[in-house]
Amino acid sequence: MELTQQTAAKIASAVRNGETTAEAVATAHFARIEKLDGTVKAFLNATKDAALARARDIDARRKKGEKLGALAGVPVALKDNIQLKGVETTCASKILKGHIAAYDATVVERLKNADAIFVGKTNLDEFAMGSSTENSAFQKTTNPWDAACVPGGSSGGSAAAAAAGMCSFSLGSDTGGSIRQPAAFCGVVGLKPTYGLVSRYGLVAFASSLDQIGPFTRTVSDAELALSVIGGHDPKDTTSAPNEPAPISAAPKDLKGLRIGLPKEYFIEGLDPEVEKSVRDAVAVLKSLGAEIKEVSLPHTKYAIATYYIIAPSEASSNLARFDGIRYGFMDRAATNLQEVYEMTRGAGFGSEVKRRIMLGTYALSSGYYDAYYSKAQRVRTLMANDFKEVFKQVDLIAAPTTPTPPFRFGEKTNDPIAMYLSDIFTIPSNMAGNASVSIPCGFSKKGMPIGLQLIADVFQEKKMLSTAKAYETLKPFALLKG
Repeated sequence: MELTQQTAAKIASAVRNGETTAEAVATAHFARIEKLDGTVKAFLNATKDAALARARDIDARRKKGEKLGALAGVPVALKDNIQLKGVETTCASKILKGHIAAYDATVVERLKNADAIFVGKTNLDEFAMGSSTENSAFQKTTNPWDAACVPGGSSGGSAAAAAAGMCSFSLGSDTGGSIRQPAAFCGVVGLKPTYGLVSRYGLVAFASSLDQIGPFTRTVSDAELALSVIGGHDPKDTTSAPNEPAPISAAPKDLKGLRIGLPKEYFIEGLDPEVEKSVRDAVAVLKSLGAEIKEVSLPHTKYAIATYYIIAPSEASSNLARFDGIRYGFMDRAATNLQEVYEMTRGAGFGSEVKRRIMLGTYALSSGYYDAYYSKAQRVRTLMANDFKEVFKQVDLIAAPTTPTPPFRFGEKTNDPIAMYLSDIFTIPSNMAGNASVSIPCGFSKKGMPIGLQLIADVFQEKKMLSTAKAYETLKPFALLKG
């Protein structure tokens, strides 16, 4: 059994049944990290010693006859904005270089209780602000399918690690598409759960009303398995919903009776023809399984980018005020007074994209502009959420492209922030509405780069969405990256 090519479910079963050991699984994945990560650069910190020690403990417990968890021996990577106690958490920013997490995020606690093994912390756009992982203060992660192309962002490191088989699955965070967009670019499954279904406790906040933790996996079944472990109510998170993830189920034999909507606003001028063809071909597969396909409208989608880039920077401006050189991480010791501490620490510690968004958010929240910008954006956000509510009275799911283009090359959009922001045009509306969505691989461009199909469901309808994705995957299994 080639351990680095196995699903999380198969690895956990093999470890529990004694067909392999957790140590062998961890060793195989670290060998792959050592082989590939010099090029991919997915990891900021590979935690080999701690992982092997945990693996040996899991093996010892199995030998004693103890019952192991649902993710026994499964290697998991964490985006470096999720707290793992005793391990550096930088958010890929100079301002947090050297900051050691004092506690575990709730998702980490739940993964530990399920006997998962943590292989390291992955690279991201600084403070999760970006769509290409080019904004990291430390390194640029490459796309495992083509090192000249970006892996997407902001969770590019987690997507690349999962795609390259350096972990069984990884966790990322999605504020405006930062799980689904890199999942599409790297050819893996990327799940953004309903807002509140997965605890945000221990996630370093970017935009608190939009952020959501979710998994990158190589199969839909593994995404469902991961969600079953990390999801559910958490009293430590005041935005945590009382809902629990639906029980894991088998892929349906057909999709008869399922209604799927195609939003006309997602098939627009500017959508790459190769992406459109792959997505429409995938929809044809869903139709062949018995689903009814109909056109629907989400009319306020055209305001998604403008609305997002008022709300998200405004919340970021507030959340990042805590990084001032006093309480966390880096302090510029050349400062001679408190004002200089703030100015010099934040000036040297934050990168250009983070500064841009702080400035945008501070402006939108400032006296005289709050009603004109932030308050109006929140009203438009409500209209977008209402669009989804109306559409879900007509259909069960929405099918759409995940991204407007295949993966782009490094440097292609770095000098044009608007072009970069448009990479998330099809993913942002789900964050605004808080509903569930997933990106699954559905084809390749002529240059051999992955393309993603996005399925969107109403709030807390993950089971319906993932069942449909599993039915598609059964007919169209995706070619895993090897080598």
